[in-house]
Amino acid sequence: MSERSETKRPRGAFTWAQLVQALPGALRKLNPAALWRNPVMFLVWIGAALTTAIAIFEPLTGGPGASGGSAVPIGFTAGIAVWLWLTVLFANLAESVAEGRGKAQAASLRKTRTSTMAHRVDRYDGSADADAEHAAITEIASSELGFDDVVIVAAGELIPGDGDIVHGIATVDESAITGESAPVIRESGGDRSAVTGGTRVLSDRIVVRITSKPGETFVDRMIALVEGASRQKTPNEIALNILLASLSIVFVIVVLTLNPMASYAASPVSITVLVALLVCLIPTTIGALLSAIGIAGMDRLVQRNVLAMSGRAVEAAGDVTTLLLDKTGTITYGNRRASAFIAMPGVAEDELARAAALSSLADPTPEGTSVVELAAEGGIRIAQPAGAIVVPFTAQTRMSGLDLADGSRIRKGAGSAVVAWLDEEGEVHPDVRARLTRETGAIGQSGGTPLVVATRSAHGASTGEPTGRVLGVIHLKDIVKDGLRDRFEELRRMGIRTVMITGDNPLTAKAIAAEAGVDDFLAEATPEDKLALIRREQEGGNLVAMTGDGTNDAPALAQADVGVAMNTGTSAAKEAGNMVDLDSDPTKLIDVVRIGKQLLITRGALTTFSLANDIAKYFAIIPAMFMGVFPGLAVLNVMGLHSPASAVMSAIIFNAIVIVVLIPLALRGVKYRPANASRILSRNLLIYGIGGIIAPFVGIWLIDLVVRLIPGF
Repeated sequence: MSERSETKRPRGAFTWAQLVQALPGALRKLNPAALWRNPVMFLVWIGAALTTAIAIFEPLTGGPGASGGSAVPIGFTAGIAVWLWLTVLFANLAESVAEGRGKAQAASLRKTRTSTMAHRVDRYDGSADADAEHAAITEIASSELGFDDVVIVAAGELIPGDGDIVHGIATVDESAITGESAPVIRESGGDRSAVTGGTRVLSDRIVVRITSKPGETFVDRMIALVEGASRQKTPNEIALNILLASLSIVFVIVVLTLNPMASYAASPVSITVLVALLVCLIPTTIGALLSAIGIAGMDRLVQRNVLAMSGRAVEAAGDVTTLLLDKTGTITYGNRRASAFIAMPGVAEDELARAAALSSLADPTPEGTSVVELAAEGGIRIAQPAGAIVVPFTAQTRMSGLDLADGSRIRKGAGSAVVAWLDEEGEVHPDVRARLTRETGAIGQSGGTPLVVATRSAHGASTGEPTGRVLGVIHLKDIVKDGLRDRFEELRRMGIRTVMITGDNPLTAKAIAAEAGVDDFLAEATPEDKLALIRREQEGGNLVAMTGDGTNDAPALAQADVGVAMNTGTSAAKEAGNMVDLDSDPTKLIDVVRIGKQLLITRGALTTFSLANDIAKYFAIIPAMFMGVFPGLAVLNVMGLHSPASAVMSAIIFNAIVIVVLIPLALRGVKYRPANASRILSRNLLIYGIGGIIAPFVGIWLIDLVVRLIPGF
């Protein structure tokens, strides 16, 4: 297995090793100053502290009180206190395990921050010879570099800070950041000019302008984010916290009213039992797992080498309704390839293929290479003839070709340019011109690019034959990536509209959009057009995601709700987006949306389970607590719980254990299947709603079977 596949292998959701590593962090989180931001667990902490105090002072005040008309067993209060503390600890453990999953990657990233020496160019004037011998260069520690400093980095040296290449080209090893072992090309003046501090130059020498301040590099931000230190609560998470706090207040009121009612029935309830009942009724399960779900969502992105700058970005990805995708490199492979030879009447296809291959032998472009390969597939394999002169492509001639030693010439290029070249020594026959126009027009309407192949014979005039001759047309086309149509259909089932963005003309864009299966397209797109499209979508109530790598993409990336910048792109693009794809794979935007939706569905599923769970615990405990005073309630004690004390203790134990049981699901996430909101809600109610009702009845009953064996219960 390759090194790359090893880095991409999903890690286990929950292991004993992770548990041991997370335990110290969970214990530190018992500090109330850290808990008060989670109202549900803070309430449990208060209850644990109160019952602990009662357990300590009970022997001094005459022993335990009574519950439901029955004496409370010795050690009951202390047992409740222990399990309440365990409930808080397990909640902290869930968050600590989620945070700990990024520790290993953060540790490896820290190694890239080791202090290195930098060769700073003093008074850089923008010249290309900044690394010449006469340039004033000062060797300083990378930690002393400031914004806008210019440094020279040679082969074998670490790049001392984030920046843009202002001169030169080099191969760079970015494996410390991306995990990709293959080196990448970085060069000045384009969309691949950004470099990251801590990566190593493997060849050549580059001049880099630093664009980060000490402690604010891309690696520093990555370390903080993967460790969860900078994770901010998202709007939905804040709203859910408010809901949980409101439910907690409601149940506090409900529990407080129980004691007057019980006292009226001559069956007062102890404070310990009231606290236990309150903890069982408030939504402790989702309150304990909420933070872990959010951190785990960001961690799943990190596992796929996508760095989310905030939890808000991950959550927004789950609500995306419009997806903007660049055509080149995302929907298509990026280079047009020869797909067919179309010969003119009277010309054999082999003759056209041979001439096309000859004219492309010295063409280093992917298009030229594909012409030679297509000819080879037809059995035509040729070498460049001796004495032939290569005619390179230029913007002026819009043609390339070969001049053979016998004086004949072959040209390949745009139809109008080739016809004009033939007209120099005799007009092209009207029938040939008309046929050529039809063929090139059909290719253009299908989204392809036509290249016309023609020859001129050096002996045509002496033999009375036409000097110039059109042999036929090469059909170049964008190759749509395999499987994209199915993926776009999957997005459509999610309720996401896909829009292809391209600089092509509308006819070409329409043909490629139809082949790829996207819902819409924007042709001849400029940066202003992209920005306007995003704003129109947002004004219509849609959340928009897009990907980009160039400075011209920065405005649109900043405007989009989810802007995924490529790591190979410019610093402006990475600063504008709220996610960075370290692998620079634009199609990964689809995976980002899936992970965002999985986060939201996981949160919804566990919230449904938690609320159903609390309702079930209410109806499981109350009958057992009061059936001694009200015998008629015995019919509701369907679990046959042994006593009020065992019922309360069993419920508290179940309430704590279920948190640990659900940690793997919170970290792994609920499996996502494309469906509309109503189907997802129905599935949640069916699986997690009914499951949340059944689980407490089964769990509390099993625990009660054990608790009743304890003397006094």
